[in-house]
Amino acid sequence: MQFCPVHHAPQAWSLKTRMARTMEPLAKKIFKGVVVAELLGFFGAYFLFKKMHGSQDFRQTMNEKFPFILKVYYKSTEMSGMYGIRELDEKKWLESKN
Repeated sequence: MQFCPVHHAPQAWSLKTRMARTMEPLAKKIFKGVVVAELLGFFGAYFLFKKMHGSQDFRQTMNEKFPFILKVYYKSTEMSGMYGIRELDEKKWLESKN
């Protein structure tokens, strides 16, 4: 094994260092992509919650298309201490069918 004259270290070590440096930009891009995806998911969930919380008609649409998401909404509001939203929705939807 030859020594690198500049660093007085084995050339294999400098090769590993160069490989690590070339991997850093890829790792940073992957990390940034994961962070952006997480932020988009968080803000998407927030705005969906806000829209459901403000519109009973939107909750009815969600009930027809994505009932499992509406169940999560009801659970989260009940866990935060806001009760009665589910019952009011069901009452209005039953009245509108009749």
